[in-house]
Amino acid sequence: MKAVIPYKKASAKSRLSPVLNQQEREEFVELMLNQVINSLQEAGIEKIDILSPSMYGLENMRTARVLLDKNDLNEALNRYLEGAEEPILIVMADLPLLSPNHIKEITSTKEDVCIVPGKGGGTNVLFLRKPSGYRVRYYGSSFLTHCSIAAKAGQNVEIYDSFLAGTDIDEPEDLVELLIHGNGAAKDYISQKFRLEISRGRVRLAPF
Repeated sequence: MKAVIPYKKASAKSRLSPVLNQQEREEFVELMLNQVINSLQEAGIEKIDILSPSMYGLENMRTARVLLDKNDLNEALNRYLEGAEEPILIVMADLPLLSPNHIKEITSTKEDVCIVPGKGGGTNVLFLRKPSGYRVRYYGSSFLTHCSIAAKAGQNVEIYDSFLAGTDIDEPEDLVELLIHGNGAAKDYISQKFRLEISRGRVRLAPF
């Protein structure tokens, strides 16, 4: 089994720009990437590839193999899957709440495909037992799309329903979930900049 993490550091996470500047966002995504790699390794996955359009921020990467592909996400991943001869786990890099136990459960599925839906219809994790016979299509409602692709390919699907694995960090309000439920370097980084503001309504993010 092999894991692949699509990743881009340059000007990352623009939707967090209301609360983090570009340098902070780039530092933050690197911390999240390293946590995802650590979780994969703790789950027993030794072969990890990072698929990126550039080496920016990956020059000193030692814990995973870096593969460069300047094409868009779908084209780069589908090219990667074409030559795959073993099961592939596609994991997004912005999942600091994803645990080794989640990964073990996802990859232990008896089905051909296991999908972890993200917020708003996205796909956070995609396990493919027969990757060369599958083509991804991220963006938009990719969760529904990936279910449909599997059905058309005659592949059975398991939906892995998990709040933590389904929480990708895209918007400022997502940082609230990281502060409440997270641990590790990504949470520590955000904890230095923000606190939780607790009122009679929803818990909110507040700067120090």
